[in-house]
Amino acid sequence: MDIEDLILVSVDDHIVEPPDMFDAHVPDRWRDQAPRSVRMEDGSDVWVFEGIKVPNIGLNAVVGRPKEEYGWDPTAYTDIRPGCYDHVERVKDMNLNGVLSSMCFPSFVQFCGQLFSKAKDKEMSYVMLRAYNDWHIDEWCGSHPGRFIPLSIPPIWDPELMAAEVARVAAKGCTAVTFSEDPSALGWPSLHSEHWDPFYRACVEHDVRICLHIGSSSKLVMLEDAPMDVLISLQPVNSIQAFANVLWSPVLKRFPDLRFALSEGGIGWLPYALERVDYVYQQHRFWTKADFGDKLPSERAREVFTFCFIDDKAGVAERDRIGIDNITWECDYPHSDSTWPHAPEMAMKHFAGVSDEEINKITHLNAMKAFRFDPFQHIARDAATVGALRGLAASGG
Repeated sequence: MDIEDLILVSVDDHIVEPPDMFDAHVPDRWRDQAPRSVRMEDGSDVWVFEGIKVPNIGLNAVVGRPKEEYGWDPTAYTDIRPGCYDHVERVKDMNLNGVLSSMCFPSFVQFCGQLFSKAKDKEMSYVMLRAYNDWHIDEWCGSHPGRFIPLSIPPIWDPELMAAEVARVAAKGCTAVTFSEDPSALGWPSLHSEHWDPFYRACVEHDVRICLHIGSSSKLVMLEDAPMDVLISLQPVNSIQAFANVLWSPVLKRFPDLRFALSEGGIGWLPYALERVDYVYQQHRFWTKADFGDKLPSERAREVFTFCFIDDKAGVAERDRIGIDNITWECDYPHSDSTWPHAPEMAMKHFAGVSDEEINKITHLNAMKAFRFDPFQHIARDAATVGALRGLAASGG
């Protein structure tokens, strides 16, 4: 396949939320309590909600900057590329990068809406959370049909409300919801607990996939005094832990049709992980009482999960052992790991010897199936390729 013929759907990108995002979605009664963006004396912009200040972290929005300028220091909107927070500019940057469609995770509210769970007034928090989801679905995604896969955040403090919100946004066409890879690290019951059953039940009922993004536990694996390189290197460990916890969990016995996406974290670790869970099952199931029926754990994993990668030569090479129908691709715009604006070139270098059929599954078909998303209802297939989109960008579109 020629690079110009690739069709790219990214299942993990991010939004730096714009300062006016709540204006059209919060009822008048609550308007003065909505999160607001404030310019600090040092020139950085922060979100303020119930006295909590949340900065725009530098590494969350570094596309277009020299790597020498990467860092944690808070930033202002004027310091970052407009595509980070403006959906019109984002689509232009997607065109420039040859990316057709994108799923965008939140930033200042945290990966699974943890910020709203910290408010004392939970009624008000629920209003704000729904306003966030409405902005994301109606404005960010709705303004560009076929270009964005809607993703909701849950009111994690109340599983019944989580279920209600899943149902509400599913009616608006949202087929994905974020959740924590380890809610116990946030002070809630573990993901194995029946506490979450109303949420899980709603996801099954409405065919909504649960996305577990690395760092959604607000915890990463590293020693306290380790260099930053350790944290960045070990990020996939969070996905490995989430993979094992979900796969062996009694949750999948209670809800066999529940489906998950491991968001970020790569795929190169999967061949061994799949091999290991089968060995553990064969060696230990007699006393641990694990029961996968007539399947091996690796076979069940391929039913339950989709996985994604940014740049992962080892994983693509071992695609048959992972499961070609379970692999998806991501760009990670605008984070520091992002391959923008050279994503097609970065992906293509791993596709030598990979058939066109397999490339299409990895780059867009698997994502479309997992999230029940069809961009071709809105965009002709021949206008969705890397070549066509970059041609549109070159002409000013």
